[in-house]
Amino acid sequence: MQYRRIRDLREDMDLTQTDLAKVLFISQRTYSYYESGGHDIPTEVLVRLADFFGVSVDYLLNRTDKKEVNK
Repeated sequence: MQYRRIRDLREDMDLTQTDLAKVLFISQRTYSYYESGGHDIPTEVLVRLADFFGVSVDYLLNRTDKKEVNK
């Protein structure tokens, strides 16, 4: 599975893969694998990404088109 929305959100914020990898405490290579679908993203990293971007995990996984987090 490719994680296109993660790439799109990152690019919308003018961040590089290296920038976001630092936020997630992972290597740029690992982050690159996540974006391209080379590796599945662990749950804890998905949650950190969703929190960072202010969107739901379901949005990141293309399960919904709503960015809002249900509270």
